[in-house]
Amino acid sequence: MTATTETREPEMGLTFEKVWAMFQESDRRMQKLSEETAQQMQETDRQLQEVARRMRETDRRMKETDRQIKETDRQMKETDRQMKETDRQMKETDRQMKRTDMQIGRLGNRFGELAEHLVAPNIIQKFNALGFHFDDISGLRRIIKDEGSGQKIAEFDILLENGESIIGVEVKSKPSYDDVEDHVRRLEILRLNKDGKGDRRKIHGALAGAIMPDIVRTAALKAGLYVITQTGDTVKIDVPEGFIPKTW
Repeated sequence: MTATTETREPEMGLTFEKVWAMFQESDRRMQKLSEETAQQMQETDRQLQEVARRMRETDRRMKETDRQIKETDRQMKETDRQMKETDRQMKETDRQMKRTDMQIGRLGNRFGELAEHLVAPNIIQKFNALGFHFDDISGLRRIIKDEGSGQKIAEFDILLENGESIIGVEVKSKPSYDDVEDHVRRLEILRLNKDGKGDRRKIHGALAGAIMPDIVRTAALKAGLYVITQTGDTVKIDVPEGFIPKTW
C-alpha cells in the first residue's frame, strides 16, 4: 500500500493588511480620545471660568455687604446722635416749659394787680358813660360766701354795685373760651346768692383782657357779657351795634 503525501500552504500570521488596519484603528481611537479630551478640557475650562465668575460675584457681594454694614453703622451712629440731640432738645423744652409755667404762675399772681392798676381806675367812668351810676368799686377780689356754710362759692376780680345794679368783672391777661363759661356760672351763683338775701338788683357781667382773642370776644358778647379791652394805658368797653347785655 502506497502512502499519499499532502502538500499544505503554511498558515500566515500578521499580514500587512492586518497591521495597516490595526494602525488605522489605533489612529482612529486616538483621534476620538483626543477629541473627547479636548471637549473635556473645554468643559473644564468653561467650568473654571464659571467658578471664577461666581467668585468675582461673591467678592462683589461681600464688598457690597461690607459697604452696607458700614453704611448701616454710620446711620445707626447718626440716629444715635439725633436721638441724643432730640433728648437734649426735649430737656431744653422741658426746662423752658417749667420756666414758662413759673412765669405764668407769677403772672397769675399779678392778675389782681392787673385788675387793680389797669382796669379799676377807669372802669367806673367807662360804665357810667353807658348809663350806669357807680360812685366807687365795692370790691377787688370780692369773695362770695354761702350764707349757711360760710364757704366760698364765687370770687370776682372787680365788683361794681349801686342801688340798682351789680356788675361782676372777670380780669384775665388773655381770656379763653372756658373763661367765658366760667364767668357765666359765676354770675348765676351770684344771682342765687342775692335772691337768697331778697336782693333783686340787676346783675350784669363783664370780661376784661389785656389780649382779647376774636373768638373769645364773640363768645363773650354772645353770652351777654360786656367786653373790656386794653387800649394804651386805659381800657375801653366794646359795645358793638345791636349788643344787648344779659341781665341775671
